[in-house]
Amino acid sequence: MERHSDRNHPDGPQGMRVPDGARVLVARSPDRAGELVTALRRVGAEPLLLPLIDFEQARDQHSLDVAFDALGAGAYTWLVISSVTTVQALEAKAAERGASLSSWLPGSVLVATIGPATRSFLESRGISVDLAPTGQQSGTGLLDIWPPNQGSVFLPQADIADLRLRKGLEARGAAVQAVTAYNTVDYPADPRRALPASPPAPPQTSPQTGPAGHDAPAAAVLTAAEAKAEIGAGRLHAVVAASPSAARRIHADLAPLGSCRFVAIGGSTAAEAASLGLTVAAVAQEPTASGLVAAVVRSLGHQPAPPHPPVAEPSAKDTI
Repeated sequence: MERHSDRNHPDGPQGMRVPDGARVLVARSPDRAGELVTALRRVGAEPLLLPLIDFEQARDQHSLDVAFDALGAGAYTWLVISSVTTVQALEAKAAERGASLSSWLPGSVLVATIGPATRSFLESRGISVDLAPTGQQSGTGLLDIWPPNQGSVFLPQADIADLRLRKGLEARGAAVQAVTAYNTVDYPADPRRALPASPPAPPQTSPQTGPAGHDAPAAAVLTAAEAKAEIGAGRLHAVVAASPSAARRIHADLAPLGSCRFVAIGGSTAAEAASLGLTVAAVAQEPTASGLVAAVVRSLGHQPAPPHPPVAEPSAKDTI
């Protein structure tokens, strides 16, 4: 059957295609899966969504407020941001003060980030990135290039963030103020505590689709029970996990996966899945939509394995 995306993108990116009728489950909520959904459709896949985790405002708002005000006053040398959700949490703080995040940041502060998606999101907000790993997209990758004795660092993170980034920065001579910026919860978030919607960034135009998201039909959203039934019937061919917490939920809610291939965003997610007994069919070479789609194509047998081992994803829980 001809798909809308097939008419617009007959060959997919770089000629990649999935087998006809391939259905791919993305463990993300609709508001966070748009780019990946579009990219999957371009290679002929039918994406479906299974929201598993969501994000709420940090329970300790006082500590976040104090640190955020200090950030605006120029108290920190560096701001380190490791996820798009962290940016959204900081944007909410800036909005409470009647400002944008870019205008709140003093000109003296340097910004470091992990992952191309987070960098692009910051830059779409007019925030320049001064330091980012070019190789391994993880906290370890950032630590590998971190200059020693760089003064004070503001590190807003998820409540379940890996402690190794903070400890690594401290070992390199930084005075780190680590604060919980948001909490990771089961989907859906409590509406009373959900992170406020981010202000829209300027539209980005694609030569193939026009402004991002324009005319893109919504992907179907499944419940865990529906997804498990589809896997049991052999009607789902791959499932994509973009964090270790998503891997845990997929194992708890959907296993055994049978012939459905598990695709991980990076090494940490793959390692978590393997520790739970899930077979990892492919790992993205980079933690982006295009990297995940290439991994999905490989997992379904239409692309050779990459020549280099996959890099780890950021320790943050939301990278694309």
